[in-house]
Amino acid sequence: MSTISDLKELLAQPRQIFITTHHKPDADALGSSLGLAGYLRKKGHHVTVVTPSDYPDFLAWMPGNDSVVVYDARRNDAQVREIIRSAEVIFCLDFSCLGRINEMGEYIRQAPGTKVLIDHHLEPEQFADLDFSNPKAAATAELVFEVIRDLGDQDLIDVGMGESLYAGIMTDTGSFRHPSTSRNVHLIIAELLNAGIDLSSVHRRIYDSHSEMRLRFLGFVLKDKLVVLREYNTAYIAITQDELRQYQSKTGDTEGLVNFALSIEGVVFAAVLIDRGQAVKISFRSVGSFSVNEFARKNFNGGGHHNASGGISHEPLEATVQRFLALLPDYQTQLVTAPLAVAPPTA
Repeated sequence: MSTISDLKELLAQPRQIFITTHHKPDADALGSSLGLAGYLRKKGHHVTVVTPSDYPDFLAWMPGNDSVVVYDARRNDAQVREIIRSAEVIFCLDFSCLGRINEMGEYIRQAPGTKVLIDHHLEPEQFADLDFSNPKAAATAELVFEVIRDLGDQDLIDVGMGESLYAGIMTDTGSFRHPSTSRNVHLIIAELLNAGIDLSSVHRRIYDSHSEMRLRFLGFVLKDKLVVLREYNTAYIAITQDELRQYQSKTGDTEGLVNFALSIEGVVFAAVLIDRGQAVKISFRSVGSFSVNEFARKNFNGGGHHNASGGISHEPLEATVQRFLALLPDYQTQLVTAPLAVAPPTA
């Protein structure tokens, strides 16, 4: 088991450090990465943050965003491979297996640097030298705060770092309404408030900065694409490539759609299936005892959390939808009898 002493010894002198997170980073992925990067730079380390894909414009306000390298296999593959190869320490944040970072996964697997995993997803792959995984944590940003605190450096968390970490915790807890919102989460937020963060500003920059086309896209999806299956307490949305193009969809525009489906009274299981060209990407959400983590792992080569997971299909969208629908009878008993609440994780 990894200890904070191991990490403290590793970081005792200035290092070349590489930080990465999962494909299509969300606020927790980018916020934990940039929050950690800000801390490590204050400690004298040379830090490079590389994301395996682009990310939403509404996250671009985070301090350190301007120096993030966005990996592109056709544009900067050689550059990123060299950065990984020369890194003495490699931090992997907010993903549990190297497959979540596409081509970069094998580069990291073969890299000589010490690999450090900080993550809160279930069943992590055993690739890291130091592992700070905790599936009971609400967000990876929560764990990054704890790492900095346990290293004895909480006083180094400034407003920019704190707001990046807050953004990760706020979004991954669904603005503090998910069962993962523990006492520890609120204690950490109190400490971030002491650092001077502006809660309302972070909320506004993430949730109140949509384009007009994104709102029109949302209206179209809820009016014409939402399907509710009362016999299974399930709702789903399937979106084609043409529909994405019609509404000029950008990275982040489909984020949160699955929560609208789940918000319908009586629905305990929701899915959004999106044709991304090379594959159909799927988001699953549930309330109560129904495990979308198990559903995604068993049926769609995915996984994540008990009530929030993702999956992938390499079949066409229509075939993927039909496969999804064909599975529902096997889960009907669970879906119609699932308790609507589960015990929150213990501290």
